[in-house]
Amino acid sequence: MSYLPKPKFRHPGLPKNKLGFTRRDYEGTVSTLCAGCGHDSISAAIVQACFELDLEPHRLAKLSGIGCSSKTPTYFLGQSHGFNSVHGRMPSVLTGANLANRELTYLGVSGDGDSASIGLGQFAHAIRRGVDMVYIVENNGVYGLTKGQFSATADAGSKSKWGADNNDSPIDMVALALQLGATYVARSFSGDKTQLVPLIKGALRHRGAAFIDCISPCVAFNNHAGSTKSFDYVREHNEAVNALDYMPTRSEITADYAEGTLEQVTQHDGSVLNLYKLASDYDVHDRIAAMTYLQKKNAEGEIATGLLYLDPNPKDLHGHLQTIDTPLNRLSEADLVPGATALEKFNAARR
Repeated sequence: MSYLPKPKFRHPGLPKNKLGFTRRDYEGTVSTLCAGCGHDSISAAIVQACFELDLEPHRLAKLSGIGCSSKTPTYFLGQSHGFNSVHGRMPSVLTGANLANRELTYLGVSGDGDSASIGLGQFAHAIRRGVDMVYIVENNGVYGLTKGQFSATADAGSKSKWGADNNDSPIDMVALALQLGATYVARSFSGDKTQLVPLIKGALRHRGAAFIDCISPCVAFNNHAGSTKSFDYVREHNEAVNALDYMPTRSEITADYAEGTLEQVTQHDGSVLNLYKLASDYDVHDRIAAMTYLQKKNAEGEIATGLLYLDPNPKDLHGHLQTIDTPLNRLSEADLVPGATALEKFNAARR
C-alpha cells in the first residue's frame, strides 16, 4: 500500500464547495493500482460525490478488508477516519464502529473476493441487520492480487486470461442484498461516472443499509475476449433501468428525461457507453419486482444498472436496538454506571 503524498500546490482558482474545500481536499495518496484500473474510477466518483455533498471529511469513516479494492481507501478521503481490517471481516468491524459512534458516516469498500467468498457471511449479517452504512463492492470477477483466479461472482462460461473456463454458478451480490433486506440497492459500472456519482450521493444520504455493486474490470486479468466483466462486454450488455440525478433536500430541483432517448457517456478510457432510459413504469420501491427484473435480465444476458430498489421508510440497526444518540466515548461515569436502584429495576422487569 502506498503512502506517497500528492503535491500540496494547487491552482488558486479551483472550485470550492460550501465548506470551502476543493475537490483535492477529498483525495488521498497516489494510487499504485494498474493504470486504467476501474477501481481508480470508483475512487474518483467517491471523491466527487463527497465534494458535491459538502461532507466534512472528518465526519466520515472508511473501512475495508483485503484485496485490490480494499487498498483504494488510501487513495481517497485522506483526511477521514480509516481502518483496513482482516480479509472478509470489514462488515463486523464497521458494525462495531457504527454502534460506538452513530454521528459518523460509514463507507465500507470491499471486493468480490472479500465479500462474496471469505466474507460472504459477514456481508449477509451486516445487510440483514440494517447497519447504517454505504457498502460498495468493486466487482471484477477475479482475484487480482493473486494473479487472476475466478472469484465467486465470475459468470459461468466466462474464460480466464489463460483460457480456462469457469463452470461454477455465480453469486449475484445485488440479488443477495435485495433478499437480505437492504433498503438502498444499486448497480453501476466504474466507467460510467455520470451514473455512479449520483448513486453514491444518494447512498451517503440514505439511512440504513445502502449497497452498490460496481462492475470494475481488471485490466490485468479480466479485460479480454470471453470475460463477462470486461469493458467491451459491459458496454455491449449494459441496460440502465433509469436516468439518474441526486437531488438533496434543500431547494427544489426538477429534471425532465425523455423516455426512449439515448445518453452517450464517455468513459475514462475514451470509449463511449450507450445508456437507454427504460419505461417510466419501473418501480424502484417494489423489492419483489426488482428481484424479478434482475432474473429476467440475467436470463437475457443483460446487465441492469441504476437504482434498483429504494425503501421509502428505511430503518437501521440503531432504531432496532434503540441505542442512544451520544457516542460511547462521550458518556460519563453516571451514564455508564446508573447505580443499584436502576439495576434492580432492570432485573425485576426480566424476572
